[in-house]
This record gives sequence, structure tokens and C-alpha cells, in this order.
Amino acid sequence: MSLAEAGDTEPIETEPITIVPPSAAASRTASTTGPTLVPIVPVSPAQRLTAVHIGRSGEVAGGMSQVVNGYLAHSFTDFDLRMVSSRDGSGGARAALLALSAFWKVLRLASPERTVVIAHLSQGGSFVREGALLALAHARGFGTVVQLHGSSFTDFAEKRPGLVGSVLRAADVVLTLSAESRDAAAEFVPGERVVLVPNAVADGVRRDIEPLVVFGGAVSTRKGVDVLVAAWQRLAPEHPLWKLVIAGPIVDQPAVPLVRGEFVGALSHEALMKLLERSAIAVLPSRDEAMPMFILEAMARRNCVVATRVGGVPAVLANGVGVIVEPGDANSLEAALRHAMTDAAWRAKKADLARSAFETAYSAAAVFPLVERSWKAALDRRSDRVARRYRPG
Repeated sequence: MSLAEAGDTEPIETEPITIVPPSAAASRTASTTGPTLVPIVPVSPAQRLTAVHIGRSGEVAGGMSQVVNGYLAHSFTDFDLRMVSSRDGSGGARAALLALSAFWKVLRLASPERTVVIAHLSQGGSFVREGALLALAHARGFGTVVQLHGSSFTDFAEKRPGLVGSVLRAADVVLTLSAESRDAAAEFVPGERVVLVPNAVADGVRRDIEPLVVFGGAVSTRKGVDVLVAAWQRLAPEHPLWKLVIAGPIVDQPAVPLVRGEFVGALSHEALMKLLERSAIAVLPSRDEAMPMFILEAMARRNCVVATRVGGVPAVLANGVGVIVEPGDANSLEAALRHAMTDAAWRAKKADLARSAFETAYSAAAVFPLVERSWKAALDRRSDRVARRYRPG
């Protein structure tokens, strides 16, 4: 009996996603590079493949969940999508039961020759939990993909090379968000199996623009909220028409009183996007990032973006798309915000460049064909892997 036959068990009780057949327009792919160069051609319903995502989705904080939500909402050309929730932010017995349920669902996955399993990882516990689920899928003969999201993956890989190496070697394809994480991953697996794929974000709705500066993310030192507050306290008295809105859960920075500024706490993703659709400037003065979804979402909504030189941010905001300052530098952040607030023509040009960059590189039409090719490449490598295992001699 072949490995493929051995994996055919009863259907998995995952969370099904309704897929609308893609239109001819949606089937066209952007010019991208990836693990294969074969154009994506729609297949018949009987030939459709399955992509099983392992991780966390839904209305929860964090860019990783929003990436997964974007996948689940999209109509892919050849793949139907399913979700195996391995965590939901809980702890204790509930978290253990959810992880055990995820293992049971992976054990019951069927049709390995037509199914790719994608584990969404950051660092720390996800490498143990979702990494173990990926290894199980790999051992059962499924095509496997690791998608790295964490802002500190490179440091984590240096500290835990044994764990990181064992997980990445169980992946047929590794997707990364930055050149730095791509190079770090290539220390553990052949470089041709590592693909840099940007996050894709949903389009926005045009609304009347207001003199708003918006921050979105955890209210923390890592996100540079202390630097933003220091810069804003000097700016606000000079610019009475402008307002700063800091949206996100309080982590390690207090919600201090601000002149023409407000800490609004954690917002739903929909509410944050509506805020960005009204704002003129988006700011993210982080000390550490991979590729923050907030910046891409702001670009899609025609914001002038001010952010720091960390992770994949410089590549996203290159060629004048946004304004880049050094992390931890309140004076530079103040100067950048002042320029954006006082020069309307310059600000509008930045916003237009940001929108154009979004459409070219970070929209679903640009990114998802590359993602789908990566999933297909994982299935191709899975076929080669199984063939080598059962080759005589």
C-alpha cells in the first residue's frame, strides 16, 4: 500500500470555507517570481486541491491572524481552504484541549496527494505547537509549508537552532516576509525551498479624509508608542487642527493624557480599517517588526505612512513610498510628522505612491498567485519525496 493510500481516512472536521468560483479576471496572475514559473490555470471542481491552514484566525489582534483571515476570504484558482485552529489566545486546560483537537484533525486528514498543510509560525511556542503539527503532516506524506510571521525570527533562530531546524526541515516550502528572515531560514534548508512572499491586504473604501494621525498595534515599547507620545506632545500645540488616535491593546505603555490625542484601546479590525480610511497619516515607530500589516493596510487606504527602519519596512516604503526614520528617535519622528502635517501636496503625493505600491505588490491580485504557486510547489516536492521513498533499491 502506498503512502498516499495509507493517508486516506475519513474527512477531517475542520471549519469549511465557502469558495466562490473565480472569475476570468481573478484568474489572471501578476508577474511574480516563486518556486515555480508555471501559470495558474483554473481546474475543474473534481480536480480542486485543498490547503489546510494551521494556526489562529478570526477577530483577534495580530497581523498573523489577519493574514490567515485574508486567505480564508479569498477565492483561490485551484485550492479550497480549510482551517485547523490550534490556538485561540486562551491558556491552561482550554489551550491544551484545542491543541489536542488540532492533532486529532491532522491525524484524520485525507488525500495527501491533493492536500497541502500550511503552518503559520511566529517564534517561541508556535514553533513547538504548530511545528509539531506540521511534522505530523509531513510524516503522513502531505505537502507542507511553513509561513513565518514573527518579527524576531532571526534572533529566535540563533537562540534555538535545533528547534527551528527540525521544524523547517519538515517543510517542503518556507514562506518568509523579509530578506533577513529568508536568509536566516536558508541556513537550515536549501535556498530554493525558501520564498519571500509579502503579506496581502484587502482593498479599502475611499472616504472623506480628516486631519488624523493613526497608530495601530499593541501599545508597547516594541511598537515605539513611548517615542510617538514624546514627539506628539511637542507637535500638538503647534497644530490644533490635527488629532492623534492610538488604537490597540495596552501592553507595557500607559495611556497617558495627550493634547489633541486619544488612546482608544483595542478596536475590531473593521473599526481600525474605517479609521484608516478617514485618516491622512499612519504612523508606526516600531523598534522591531517583520512586515507589519498595519502599514500595508494604511497604504491600501491612501495614507501617508511614517515608520521606522526595521525588518521588512524599508523594502515596503522604498522609492519614496513612505517616510522612514530611525527607531527610538523622537526628534526624527517629530520632524517627519511635522512635514507630513504641514505640506498637503507632499503628503498627497506620498499617499498616491503608497496606493500605487499596494496595487502593484501587496494586493490580493499581486500576492495570492505567488502563494498558490508555492502551495503547488509543496505538493510537487511531496510527490518527489514519496517517489524517492518507494523507489526500488
